[in-house]
Amino acid sequence: MPVSASDAKPNVSKRWILMLVGVAVVFGGVFLAKAIFAKKTNAFFDNMSQPAVTISAANASRQRWGNDNAAVGTLVAVNGIDVTAESGGVVRSIEFDAGQPVRAGAVLVRLNTANEDAVLKALESSAKLAQMQAQRWQELGRDKLVSLDDVQTRTTAAATARAQVEAQRALIAQKTVRAPFAGVLGIRRVNLGQYIAPGTAVVSLQQLDPIFVNFTLPEQMAGKLPEGTAVQATIDALPGQVFHGTVTAVDPQVDPSTRNFTAQATFANPEGALRPGSFARIGFDVGGERDVVAIPQTAVSFNPYGNAVFVIGKTARKPGETDARGNALTGDKLVVTQRFIRTGATRGDLIEVLEGLKPGEQVVTSGLLKLRNGTEVLVDNTVQPAADARPAVENR
Repeated sequence: MPVSASDAKPNVSKRWILMLVGVAVVFGGVFLAKAIFAKKTNAFFDNMSQPAVTISAANASRQRWGNDNAAVGTLVAVNGIDVTAESGGVVRSIEFDAGQPVRAGAVLVRLNTANEDAVLKALESSAKLAQMQAQRWQELGRDKLVSLDDVQTRTTAAATARAQVEAQRALIAQKTVRAPFAGVLGIRRVNLGQYIAPGTAVVSLQQLDPIFVNFTLPEQMAGKLPEGTAVQATIDALPGQVFHGTVTAVDPQVDPSTRNFTAQATFANPEGALRPGSFARIGFDVGGERDVVAIPQTAVSFNPYGNAVFVIGKTARKPGETDARGNALTGDKLVVTQRFIRTGATRGDLIEVLEGLKPGEQVVTSGLLKLRNGTEVLVDNTVQPAADARPAVENR
């Protein structure tokens, strides 16, 4: 029996409804499964602790240090200048050898003085004439043949003429450049026939024996370094040699930008081995011993706003904490807390802590860049620093 169009419509509608129900069930199941998986994943990561950062650590220890200190400084000549010409002129002769020692007052350079010498002769003649006239008028004044004012005028004219002669001689003397003190000359900076202006450097001159070493110390050392304190100096350019001197001056002012003050030591330098401008390492002992709290220098983060360390402490784990494999973690864990400290002197690999740490507290000595407050850590102390005042590095 044939099916009419009116009988087929209900069947099509039923199939569409069944298809929509099936699609809703499938997609609903997918979204439900995804939601359950996401919930469990979030719960897993919420309860899983962050992997511990492997670091090395050391305890702040109380030690007894001698009052030996170290500083860095610069060698400075007792007298050191660039010898210059007081007056301009053409170089007529050069009477020194570069790099050689000279005595005080030795002639270094002579400038052309032909014109000045001619002027001097004219002035000397005028001065001689003025002196003769002054004497003649003085005789006339004694005989009351001329007034006293005329006598004084002639006398003043003679004195003025003599002064002009002396001024010209001084000008000629300025044309001769001399060493103002004994020392060692540097490299020549002028040539024969060269015109030099007033103030032109001719050659450097350095007095090398004795020689100064200027070095800086923190303001905490103020008053602890009296004059006469013995110091030792080593120079990188002269390995293996130790030079001995004494403190001869201490600057009373502290530099407000660095909070350091400058001290000056004097060293004998008969062989001229120490040269101005060289870098020097200074060591000295102010006597006695003191108790300090010391930690490795690598534990300190040196910052413009203050020095800080990471202090290691224990804290209880949250309930349900797990590792990356899902295993439950129990017991306390090691975490770090950043703390500001005030530091003092250094010795070898260690540094003195003046404030901020107590003996026995444990600080991080390596791996600081990976840390922040509350980070869990794992301590691995394979290598430990030493408190050797003069550590020697072994080449491997």
